[in-house]
Amino acid sequence: MKFEHCRSCRDEVVWWAFFVNIAQMTYKGLLGTMTGSAALIADSMHSGADVVASSVTMLSLKISAKPADSKHPYGYGNIQFISSAIVGLILIMGALYLIYESVLSIVNGDISAPNVAAVLGAGLSALTNELMYRYQSCVGKENNSPAILANAWDNRSDALSSVAVLVGIVIAVLGFPIADNLAAIAVGFLVIRIGVELNSDAITGLMDSSIEIDDLKAVYDIVNEIEGIEGIAYLRGRNVGEELHIEINVKVNRHLSVREGDRIVEWIEEKVRYDLSHVKEIRVLLTPVEVVGKRQNRSGIDTIPVVSGV
Repeated sequence: MKFEHCRSCRDEVVWWAFFVNIAQMTYKGLLGTMTGSAALIADSMHSGADVVASSVTMLSLKISAKPADSKHPYGYGNIQFISSAIVGLILIMGALYLIYESVLSIVNGDISAPNVAAVLGAGLSALTNELMYRYQSCVGKENNSPAILANAWDNRSDALSSVAVLVGIVIAVLGFPIADNLAAIAVGFLVIRIGVELNSDAITGLMDSSIEIDDLKAVYDIVNEIEGIEGIAYLRGRNVGEELHIEINVKVNRHLSVREGDRIVEWIEEKVRYDLSHVKEIRVLLTPVEVVGKRQNRSGIDTIPVVSGV
């Protein structure tokens, strides 16, 4: 993590998101009703869905913090991927409803230009959501949290949708009232796309996807430079919520004592944890080999395979 307070931000960010979404849902709903803007009312309903999404995220972070037990020996970290999928589904269902309502208004001819005051609501919404996206994105990346990152992208979708709403309202005020409803429809399709992406990422995480190849290479280089390591038989890792689980099989001199082997394992764990954040578990296996001469290639890139999966 970049800063010491990144961990505390993890516990605070969802509460900020929760209350900001409630505030946005309220003022956009009231302003949309007062000004007659269908797009702003649609954006208010989107913020209402975000309140539910923030609640789901808070619950998932609380559950994922529980320690491992006999039924869940790898902990509860994957609940964050489930949370991400739920957020995605909420966005998709809310967006479909917004599209339905806007199309129905156009078909029924229930179209009128909103009051110019609606522009203020849309502009303030775009700015607020972009700031919340940047805040949550920073916290999510520093804590490696898929749930917080999902919530961050939810705010980015809100910011983009608010920009679309702003454009639609401005055009409607200038004399093309149908633009207000068309903006609401555009917002809906934009939100659906983000919801699908969140579900796709969640499925990938629940399928025990490999950790990033750059992280695997970093572990490979760290371990390969430790004195006493004669090679790496295999290396793999997986994501479990915010945490990384790594398994590595290293080759050592068959004449090493048990104590020396244990010391090598300790070095590997200490160096990997020091250089790579979010590592929860490191499983190290030693394979004794006959050492004929001095090892020529410490990097082993041409002779030692790396397995980038599970």
